[in-house]
Parts: sequence; C-alpha cells; structure tokens
Amino acid sequence: MTTQTNVRIVPATPAHAPFIAWVLLTSARSHLERGMWDLLTGASETDTLRILETLASSGGTHWANYSIFIVAEIEGRPAAALSGYIDGECPPTTMMQPLEAAFRAHGRTPEDLLAGWGRAGSIANVGPEHTPDIWVVEHVATLPEYRRQGLTNALLQAIIERGRERGATTSDVGVLIGNDRAQRAYEKAGFAVIDEKLDPAFEAAYGGCPGIRALRRPI
Repeated sequence: MTTQTNVRIVPATPAHAPFIAWVLLTSARSHLERGMWDLLTGASETDTLRILETLASSGGTHWANYSIFIVAEIEGRPAAALSGYIDGECPPTTMMQPLEAAFRAHGRTPEDLLAGWGRAGSIANVGPEHTPDIWVVEHVATLPEYRRQGLTNALLQAIIERGRERGATTSDVGVLIGNDRAQRAYEKAGFAVIDEKLDPAFEAAYGGCPGIRALRRPI
C-alpha cells in the first residue's frame, strides 16, 4: 500500500453530488453485484445514478445528502468519500421524503418506490442498531484507481475527529459479511466487531450475502 501525499480532505459541496451518487451506489454494492439502490430502483446503473444525484443534492440534511459527507480529493479530483452523522439526528428515515421526490423527478411513481422496497427492504432486517448519540460512519467508497493508497484510513481518521468535535464518544460502522477488505480497513482504524445480524430473506435478495456485521470504537 502507498499513501498519497497530495490528498486534500474537504466537506462535500453540492458540486460533489455526482460523485456522492457514485459513492452511494458503490458502497451499497460492497462486494456484491447488486446493492440496495440497484434493487430499489430496478433501473440501469445510469438511471440509478441520476436518481441518486438528485437525492444527494436535495434540500435538507438527511441520510443520503451530500452535507454529511467528506471527500478526499487528489489534484482537485474526488477520489474517495464517506459520511458521518449522529444517529439520532440523521437516521435512514430522514431520507424517505427526499427519495420519493427524487423518484418523481425522474418519472417514477410512488408505486414504483413501493415495489422497490419490496425488492430491497429486507436490508432493514440486518441493519445495525445504534443508540441516538452514536456517531455513525457510512457510505464508504474509493475510485478503483485510487484504492490501496491510504485514502480510506485518512477519511476514517478525519470523520472520527468530526464526530469527536460533535461531542460523540463512540462510533459505529457496518460491513456486509464477506467484504473482508473493508472489515480489515475498519479494524485497522480501531473498530472491532460487536455484533452481526443474519437473515434468509436478505441473503436471498442480496446474492448470497448472509447479513451485516457491526463494528464499534471509542472516539
């Protein structure tokens, strides 16, 4: 592994929305062929990214909004990103109305969204449980050409510091079981496995992945 010396870590801005859309899609896929967003939209990758860009740039702070992200840039180009937030302030439910609006903006109906949750919703059966004051790290992804260069670790350290500044004392992150590379990166950053949830409906919908592991560290 090499470490980039020209990395600049910045808060995400509306201009990062296309990159945040890619991060949302890629992080949800993890090591699988399809992730939550693929199943939810039932659309092509191009169309899914358009919906996610609208969602990421929509007004108000929510679970998929650009405002909870930080971005690692190399020579001005976004190369990696992740999000961090206080769970009680920004649970996934905060995304529901903006998501419906993003679907409508791209010609999708509430019925389309309901059908999408029928395909993707089993992820709720394996999602880690957090207390409201936990600092949650989520949506972690790096462009392929910049992987194994220390960007994830740099972002993790930066987002943990942001959580500390917000007054949090503990941070959680989740990983799909089987994504051993991601789990090792989190463990290197001080996280340790505290729980895992398994669910047959999730495993059937998500291509054989049995569930999600929760990791935690003090901050």
